[in-house]
Amino acid sequence: MKIDAAVCSSARLARDRRFDGRFYTAVKTTGIFCRPICPARPPLERNVTYFETAAEAANAGFRPCLRCRPDSAPGSPAWGLVSTTVQRALKLMRSEREPQSVERLAERLGVSSRYLRRLFSEHLGVSPLAVWQTERALFAFRLLRDTDLPIAEIAYESGFNSLRRFNGVFKQIYQRTPSEVRREGHSVRAETTSTTRVRLYLDYRPPLDWQQLLAFLGARALAGVEQVEGEVYSRSFELDACRGVMQVSHDPERNRLVVEIFGQEGGTGLYLLNQRLRRLFDLDADIEEIQTVLNEDPLLADQLAKNPGLRLPGAWDPFEYALRAILGQQISVAAATTIAGRIVARYGESFVDDSGKERFLFPTAEHLAEADFADIGLTRARMKTLREFVAATLDGRVSFADQSLEDWCTQATALPGIGDWTAHYIAMRGLSMPDAFPASDLGILQALGSDGEKAKPKEALARAEQWRPWRAYGAILLWQSLKSGE
Repeated sequence: MKIDAAVCSSARLARDRRFDGRFYTAVKTTGIFCRPICPARPPLERNVTYFETAAEAANAGFRPCLRCRPDSAPGSPAWGLVSTTVQRALKLMRSEREPQSVERLAERLGVSSRYLRRLFSEHLGVSPLAVWQTERALFAFRLLRDTDLPIAEIAYESGFNSLRRFNGVFKQIYQRTPSEVRREGHSVRAETTSTTRVRLYLDYRPPLDWQQLLAFLGARALAGVEQVEGEVYSRSFELDACRGVMQVSHDPERNRLVVEIFGQEGGTGLYLLNQRLRRLFDLDADIEEIQTVLNEDPLLADQLAKNPGLRLPGAWDPFEYALRAILGQQISVAAATTIAGRIVARYGESFVDDSGKERFLFPTAEHLAEADFADIGLTRARMKTLREFVAATLDGRVSFADQSLEDWCTQATALPGIGDWTAHYIAMRGLSMPDAFPASDLGILQALGSDGEKAKPKEALARAEQWRPWRAYGAILLWQSLKSGE
């Protein structure tokens, strides 16, 4: 992807937050690269060059700025104009704590390792390994400056199983050792309470409609697992053998979410937790591109004007959301949430959090392998569908690994009791696929209808063609237009 130097120049001189994370400014005279919003005095244009990713800038020999902290920049838009194969590779690389060899990554993508390296070179200007190392070093820097976690633990949390390798990669990128960065940042590091294990900050490009996100998630909050109270979203979690509770609040002045994590000592899978939360709140959405496409439809344009910070609410775990989508077939959101709560109470594991409150974890497929789902308010047909879906997840007929929307829908609808609506809804929320579109949804048909008559699914599909590849966002806007959710 080619960068427009004139646009980048205007954006950095204006410190335009809409471009934060979209490109980086490297200063030839200092050897440092910055975010467009860096508070330092802007360098002369003849002394700068622009890179689309932090990995590319670091690979060119520039080190990250310690003032604007590229480690805190929002991610590049998740569905940018790069190769689909590169997008899929990045998604796989970010979904696992430890690195994968290029050969293994290429095998999972169905391409040769040589071809994958060439794609990364053409689209990102760097190798897959360089991307992995730079992103993890940037994440480690964030933990060094913002937390009191031991350096050895930070290395592990960032995906490095060798402290020596972590130190080498980190020093190569920052030209400082982790210990030096820890000492430099000690005076500015945020303090945590005695019960807060760690605090993370998730930056985003504004605007963000936090109230709309909370309203959407709050209406579907699972008793014992999730809660929306005031301006805060919280949920229980288990990652990397650690159980805990996270609380997410909004810091609009700094365009970031604040995540407080309460849990046991030991690994908490912080990098994976960071990635999951960015997907849950859709923090890397390309809002400008989405609005450009959807504004072509007058109905959506009107709704966008009312909700400029549109986001696609995701899910903490794809399997969890898939089961909840199956429960939601042909019943209300409230009823589906109630039944899902019964599944948690019966089959989920419980633990006591730091405050002494009992919490629950949503049961995994393994925990539900022998579940019959009887006496929780389901029909026999729905119970059979749930059992079949759990079995298909365990034996590999259903996979939540990266794949196309078409492949996912084919895979899901091959199972009894799962139709097109369910497959697209899981893709939309559980898998965060931006072009998923449950065309037969009652709310969508009502919103697109006229003169008191609902639209037909074929009519909805035809109209939504102009919204590609952002049909899922169109669906959210249609539900919002009804002022009553789905």
